Amino acid sequence: MGDMLSQEEINALLNGVSSEDESITEDMGESAETEKEALTPEEIDALGEIGNISMGTSATTLYALLGQKVTITTPRVEVITWEDIAKLFVKPFVAVKVQYTEGLKGLNLLIVKEDDVKIITDLMMGGDGFGNINGELNELHLSAISEAMNQMVGSASTSLSSMFDKRVDISPPESTLVESAANIEKIKIGTEDSIVMIMFKLQVGELIDSEIMQLLPIPFAKEMVANLMNKNKLSKPVNENNATQQPVQEQQPQMQQPQVSQMPSYQPEQQAAGFGMQMPKRPQPVQPINVQPAQFQSFEEEPFAIDSNNIGLLMDVPLQISVELGRTTKKIREILEFGQGSIIELDKLAGDPVDILVNGKVIAKGEVVVIDESFGVRITDILHPSKRL
Repeated sequence: MGDMLSQEEINALLNGVSSEDESITEDMGESAETEKEALTPEEIDALGEIGNISMGTSATTLYALLGQKVTITTPRVEVITWEDIAKLFVKPFVAVKVQYTEGLKGLNLLIVKEDDVKIITDLMMGGDGFGNINGELNELHLSAISEAMNQMVGSASTSLSSMFDKRVDISPPESTLVESAANIEKIKIGTEDSIVMIMFKLQVGELIDSEIMQLLPIPFAKEMVANLMNKNKLSKPVNENNATQQPVQEQQPQMQQPQVSQMPSYQPEQQAAGFGMQMPKRPQPVQPINVQPAQFQSFEEEPFAIDSNNIGLLMDVPLQISVELGRTTKKIREILEFGQGSIIELDKLAGDPVDILVNGKVIAKGEVVVIDESFGVRITDILHPSKRL
């Protein structure tokens, strides 16, 4: 009897569903019921519209930072539990927390996969995107992704300000590396077990084809929707008033037109005076104006007298003189590797003359000399004004 199937197992096999699948189906049904209670279909559509517009401007900002075509589209809005969010991320991810300080009051959490963060930060540092793909994220990378998200959410706040017709500000974001789902408690926002998840499709050139997640507490999501709805309600009556006032304004000239057309019919001045009307005064004849050409002194009679002593007024003006040994160009990653003892190779060869600059403009060439214990420069060539850059 121990090897025989129970009636419940037989029913499950006949229906093609295991007992584990039944529990998942029940959980999905409960999640759908929770979502239905938390947000209405109109609120879900409004959040999708808000996310689509704000992330569109964020993509433009990210393009300026990375130099790669960035597309953030296709928002998908749903209410999900923190437990289900932990199941979505098997690999480590970076969570960026943003606080809205003015216009809106609440927290916004952006979640990006670890590999996507490595590519984005490497592009920001002048790499090809794969310079740190096998390395680990350090404080420098977290600071770089925080700055990227700061500018992205900042541009999104500008879009929200236009949508809600009021100023919206944020505080500097905070980035946290979450290595496993067990550590998701340290980034949890809000007091509810459920949270609004907006999933976007993220594409960066041919390097990234992934997703970026935005998490909002349910009360904060409802506040954003309420701001959008209130603006639409306020703008609707104004349009109706304009529509009702327009015909009245068009009728007013028609009512006044007969009065204007009858005024020229009163030709005798006595008849006009009898009705108490004031006739317009007849225009007086215009007196001729005497116009004469202007007379200027001829400059050909006497040459200009230039006082060369006026240059003395400039003799006490201080100028900044600097000597440039050479220049070079380095990437951010190379500069961050500098330390004591590092050698920087310049674009000048040994023995080449140095540049002498006055207020940032090269005027001469020279050679370095030593006077007692100080450096000096002996001028060897004065550049022609046409060659000064």
